[in-house]
Amino acid sequence: MIGRIASKASLLAASVLTLLFVECISHPGVALAHPAATQVAVASQASTVVTFTSNGATTEHATTAKTVGDFLKERGLTVGDADFVSPAAGTPLSDKIAVTYRAAVAVTIETSKKTRTIVSSAPDVGALFESQEINLGKHDQVSASLSDPLVANEVIHITRVMSWTKTTKLHMPQRVITREDFSLPAGTTRVIAPGRSGEKEFVVAFTRRDNGLTSHRIIATRIVRKPSARIVARGIGDWAAFAQMAKYGLQRTSYVSASAISMVATAYTAGCYGCTGITASGYRAGHGIVAVDPRVIPLGTRLYIPGYGVAIAGDTGGAIIGNRIDLGFNSLRDAFQFGRRTVTVYRLRKG
Repeated sequence: MIGRIASKASLLAASVLTLLFVECISHPGVALAHPAATQVAVASQASTVVTFTSNGATTEHATTAKTVGDFLKERGLTVGDADFVSPAAGTPLSDKIAVTYRAAVAVTIETSKKTRTIVSSAPDVGALFESQEINLGKHDQVSASLSDPLVANEVIHITRVMSWTKTTKLHMPQRVITREDFSLPAGTTRVIAPGRSGEKEFVVAFTRRDNGLTSHRIIATRIVRKPSARIVARGIGDWAAFAQMAKYGLQRTSYVSASAISMVATAYTAGCYGCTGITASGYRAGHGIVAVDPRVIPLGTRLYIPGYGVAIAGDTGGAIIGNRIDLGFNSLRDAFQFGRRTVTVYRLRKG
């Protein structure tokens, strides 16, 4: 059976060649096509392979189009004025050529000052801002990431943010400590320690959004200089005024003498050799703190010494035995000026 089909095919082919030969004889101007010419005609109809990227997707296509524009038409695309095409539409196609096409979309950009709609084929939000010469500040905020591709009818909001820091200093007032002094005439004062005011530094961060209200917060603080107290002695007269001491508001309580002891008084300062500056009772040594023999005057007892003033028995000493008392002073000069003398020490009690 197969042999018969082959014979019929051969016979049919021979008949076609005979007809062509007869046609050529009947029409001398008609020639049979040469095999080589037939190959050239077939080759001229061969397709070109194009790597095509459209809106982020890449595919390959075989085409017989002659130019990039023809290829896009073949793909059913009508190129608008704002669309992106690379290479240009008139570029001839070659095998393995890469063609990129992005359709333009409408995007709205909003700020606090204006709103505008732009038709663009930019590949992402960052490229759109660059093409529109929109510059962002260091702290500005954008509703979309700069690397995001454009989406048709998308609204992108830009918030302008200003941020800065400022260092300010705050005055820290000094405390004023007043001490009653019977050695000074009533109504007079003497500065024992001048003291000084302090200073505190603040670092404040300010933020303003879209030229609106400015917010702030403290991000750092430090003490530049600590304040020290100003100590003032206030005269309330000598022993004659002792009985009226209450009217000067000494701790707002009336005091009277519980007893009087004759004692040998010496003077010391916190800066003496071997001194720590802290007394046995925990007080800081200085004017108004005296050392006593606790067997004679208990620690914590309030005292009045003419020529020195009101004091607290707040310290002890190895040489302070019996009727001895050591008076604290703030300066070596004052201690030397007082020297050594016999005094009457009055123990005070609440009345």
